[in-house]
Amino acid sequence: MSSVHGGPSRLDGPPASSVPSAGGQPEDSGPAVTAPGVSLPGVPVRADGIELIGETQGSGYREPPSLVRRADGQAIQLTRLLYLVLEAIDGSRSVEEVAEHASSSFGRLVSPDNVRTLISSQLLPLGLLRLADGSQPEVKKADPLLGMRFRYTVTDPDRTRKLTAPFAVLFNPLIVVAVCAAFLAACWWVLMVKGLGSATHDAFANPAMVLLVLAVTVLSAGFHEFGHAAAARRGGATPGAMGTGLYLIWPAFFTDVTDSYRLGRGGRIRTDLGGLYFNAIVAVAIMGVWWATGFDALLLVVVTQILQMVRQLLPLVRFDGYHILADATGVPDLFQRIKPTLLGLLPWRRTAPEAQVLRPWARAVVTTWVLVTVPLLLFSLAMMVISLPRLLGTAWASVLKQQSQLTESLAAGDIAGAAVRALAIAAVALPVAGIFYVLLRLVRQLTTGLWQKTRGKAIQRGAAMAAVAAVTAGLAWAWWPGAETYRPVQPYERGTLADVTTAVFPTSSSSTLREGRAGKTLALWPAGAAKPTREQPQLSMVMVPRTDSAATSGPAADGGAAAPPSWVFPFDQPAAPEEGDNQALAVNTQDGTVVYDVAFALVWAEDGDTVDTTNEAYAFASCSDCAAVAVGFQVVLIVGQADVIVPENLSAAANYNCVRCLTYALANQLVLTLDGPLSEAGMNRLNALWAEIAEFGRNLQNVPLSEIQERLNAFKEQVVDIVQNDPSATKGTRTSPTPGTTATPTSGTSQAPSPGATGTASAPAGTTTADPAPAAPSTGGAATETPAATAEPTVAPTLIPTESAPAAPVPTSTGG
Repeated sequence: MSSVHGGPSRLDGPPASSVPSAGGQPEDSGPAVTAPGVSLPGVPVRADGIELIGETQGSGYREPPSLVRRADGQAIQLTRLLYLVLEAIDGSRSVEEVAEHASSSFGRLVSPDNVRTLISSQLLPLGLLRLADGSQPEVKKADPLLGMRFRYTVTDPDRTRKLTAPFAVLFNPLIVVAVCAAFLAACWWVLMVKGLGSATHDAFANPAMVLLVLAVTVLSAGFHEFGHAAAARRGGATPGAMGTGLYLIWPAFFTDVTDSYRLGRGGRIRTDLGGLYFNAIVAVAIMGVWWATGFDALLLVVVTQILQMVRQLLPLVRFDGYHILADATGVPDLFQRIKPTLLGLLPWRRTAPEAQVLRPWARAVVTTWVLVTVPLLLFSLAMMVISLPRLLGTAWASVLKQQSQLTESLAAGDIAGAAVRALAIAAVALPVAGIFYVLLRLVRQLTTGLWQKTRGKAIQRGAAMAAVAAVTAGLAWAWWPGAETYRPVQPYERGTLADVTTAVFPTSSSSTLREGRAGKTLALWPAGAAKPTREQPQLSMVMVPRTDSAATSGPAADGGAAAPPSWVFPFDQPAAPEEGDNQALAVNTQDGTVVYDVAFALVWAEDGDTVDTTNEAYAFASCSDCAAVAVGFQVVLIVGQADVIVPENLSAAANYNCVRCLTYALANQLVLTLDGPLSEAGMNRLNALWAEIAEFGRNLQNVPLSEIQERLNAFKEQVVDIVQNDPSATKGTRTSPTPGTTATPTSGTSQAPSPGATGTASAPAGTTTADPAPAAPSTGGAATETPAATAEPTVAPTLIPTESAPAAPVPTSTGG
């Protein structure tokens, strides 16, 4: 929640001024020069609700301006002569009497014709006087880009004065010193001694505490405005209305303290600092409540107060820091000085009258502010435009997540948790809506201003429209949906300026890793795993793109476009399976498709044979909106005695230059030792079961990935059951189970067919980790399940490692 104490009257409009002659005296040019279409009243009368504030004290202008406020709350700067003329207009004086009264106050002759000129050209257009027929003028309030929108007044001036009067005593110097000392001590203890670990844990463990912290923070933002109003009363000014609205992209409270311009520089700065002082009071009070209750979550309120104060001190937009700087320099509206200041930096404009209206020291401060603020605002606008697609993707993903948790909370009857989720959705949606609103208003103001300023100037209008078309084309290019354009921000991303600009201006390939060269890359590490350090490094495999054309090009098909290459990955293709081995290799380079490769094998080993069979599953993808699924299932039956049993079960899955893709590799192997051949009945049962397994493999593309592992485990249990219950195979033999199978399918030599299917991706995106249960130990035969070795490389920027958090490209799904 923001706080903007300038309110609806804090000098949002351009200053008005008279047009003096070279000597400072208004010219007396005979007959009055009346603006076209403007009728002058015989006896001028002020418009209803006009409030004369007076000359600004401690002004940074060479000629201090005077302030008036209209009934709509718009504050206007007037030159001293205009102010004296308006002051003399009381509804009873004629033009001649007004001129005489203004002359005596101004110290120079002001003729009736001068007064008529000022009325027709300045006071009437500004809506400060009634029209000739006695009606009220139609006024249009200033609408600055960085002003508050959708204002809603909560208290009128009378109620504001009654509510804030008791708090003025808090500005007693002794109380101020005591509060500030207690606040500094509390900040030191919370941030440097106590810490926020327990406070954060307590708050998020109990959604009700989160709501309490949020409620207190919002109320403290309103109490912040009480500080401004109470400080104004302490100095002798009268605070106006208080309310709420939308400032930039966040809700904000406001207080009208325009009357504080009656005060000197010290009184105005005290008004500006009053809100921050009341934030300190809230922090000290919360420390007292914490001491009495022991609820650590309340300490988060102290932190929110500190954060509010730091943000309020930023002088770039109309927060407290902006008003402190404006009141310290005596320049009421710094934003109105941006254009004159920038023009005054040009060598041929340094002596122009509009560049010389400020005192030298005030001009130096304002120039510094302009040179810092303008680039930062332009940079912020550019970053907002460039990062908007990623912001939208992240906001949408967050809203979906919060909506899911909201549904769960409602289903569980957790009202507090549901309220937290609802507020989280609003907190995500509101800034996005505010960004769109700011951008739309900026576009509307720029186009409208260019159209009006180029009226009747064909060449300038053509150039302006060409510039608008170029900006529109640039935005379309930056926001056009692409592979990475609307990808949600991931936890592992750094979010540096280079990362933001890379979304629009991709880096060249020269910045990627190269074989034999040092470089940097992004590595995803499994949650909870020990990360390598300089003292304790870990061996890893880094896959980097190949630079040779052979690895990235393929033959043309039928003289047309080049066909997708069969192997585009920056590592060698797995070796072909040897005799007795089983390998499933699913490679997908076609966008929008799914490739399945399934290899099921039943291997027999006779007495004395060396058992070194390999079961492998490899799934690789380099495409968009695609999937590669490899499933390798091998059963090895050893009849009799084998001296060497070293089977291997391997799986690997990887994505390369892959967008919204999934790779899933499952290698599942079962090794059983039999004392003798199966009986005829046992062989019939095994053949029937293997026919069922083969049919399962042929239709694997219709089985959800989450069920493949479970189904294969069931088949393994049936194989073990057949062996255990066959008297010919289990003559009191050994049992030596080795647990561990993998979820990483493969294809290769197999007695069952290895079907391949290509079609629309139906597998879910994300990480799938299979962890199959070991087969039950046999009481007769020895059952050995060999674990799969799954490659988990440290990858180059375009490669997503296995078992990682979902990213885009979607991480590889690999078991083992």
